[in-house]
Amino acid sequence: MTALAIDGHRDGLTYDDNRDRLRLNRQARTVYDVMIDGRWRSLADIHHLTDEPEASISARLRDLRKPRFGSHLVERRYIAHGVWEYRVLPPDPECQLDLWEGV
Repeated sequence: MTALAIDGHRDGLTYDDNRDRLRLNRQARTVYDVMIDGRWRSLADIHHLTDEPEASISARLRDLRKPRFGSHLVERRYIAHGVWEYRVLPPDPECQLDLWEGV
């Protein structure tokens, strides 16, 4: 994991860089470290491994999809009763090439 791929400015109307940046970057690294093994996990599973709130975990998984946070593949599958599982895979090299074409 590199700081460049995971750390950085986050989005949102309530985001305050001075207040939130370190905390959210730490959360992102924690979620990434648990999920980069490619195993399927629910938000509850990730919560039990990280002690981070499920809503924050969901937000950090969305962040990992963004180009500035590495364009990771974040897959999801429906389990039952509104429960989903997620897994994080390394970025698709084809997608990475597409990103560089616009530069």
